[in-house]
Amino acid sequence: MKIGLDWGGTKLEAIALDPVTNEELTRNRIDSPKDDYQDILTAVYNLILETADNNKEITVGIGMPGSLHPKTGLVQVPNTKALEGQNVKKDLEEKLGFEVKIANDADCLALSEAIDGAGKDFNSVFAVILGTCVGAGYVVDKQLVVGPNKLTGEWGQNPIPGPMDDYEKSIKRHCGRVGAIEVFLSGPGLESWYEFKTRFKKSSREIVDLYRRGDEEVKEIMKVYFERTARAFSSFVNILDPDVIVCGGGMSDIDELYEEIPKNIIPYLASDIFLTPIVKAEHGSSSGVRGAAHLW
Repeated sequence: MKIGLDWGGTKLEAIALDPVTNEELTRNRIDSPKDDYQDILTAVYNLILETADNNKEITVGIGMPGSLHPKTGLVQVPNTKALEGQNVKKDLEEKLGFEVKIANDADCLALSEAIDGAGKDFNSVFAVILGTCVGAGYVVDKQLVVGPNKLTGEWGQNPIPGPMDDYEKSIKRHCGRVGAIEVFLSGPGLESWYEFKTRFKKSSREIVDLYRRGDEEVKEIMKVYFERTARAFSSFVNILDPDVIVCGGGMSDIDELYEEIPKNIIPYLASDIFLTPIVKAEHGSSSGVRGAAHLW
């Protein structure tokens, strides 16, 4: 039995797959504790045991935001401060009594979609998460590309390409980075941009609904969002030129993205043409947890 666990900031989800057929055997989901590291660790441990259901022949893969420091093994750039600087792998292995594999959640998305999802017919797959956070994973020949710094795909940390306007220069990520891609392309990023322009608060879903109903002010807000997304995509297209780009996370449900990015990206490319397919993740919200199981 292959168990995958998606370690999110608000929820924990585990899945068990048949090791031969990749058929889903069981799935469990719980709310994640937020503030206390030991509470979070215990919740993860209990969820793994529940999903294993007394099966002793299991492997466990975990997808989580951020990465493990290549020398210390400590969590870096997580989505919750409670995990910052913690040795999650060591602590969890001590509780379970066996090895676990941990990868960035976007890496897990990429692996899942490359193996049997939207990228299965392509050699190189660049998969992005556009959700509460922004990240990416890169797969070539069904294998994750992992560098010596364990930072492959930490694209959301980079400054957005192109000359920044005054708003872009003023926005900081929680780590202090100015103009990081994540603060513009994420759901909270769109909400902050809407609030800046209108002085009102709305959820990203409500903003998109207003856009689709033809609200003129929101059309201009979304025009800038699409342009920023295209600028951000150009940064990895110019370097990696992947065969396909797969999008996951809540913001990937904005169907207009798949039309607007190709329209807006060319001025930022080292070419006058853009042929790369941009597609929605086939496994949807299950991509991360399935990819975690595929780490073994």
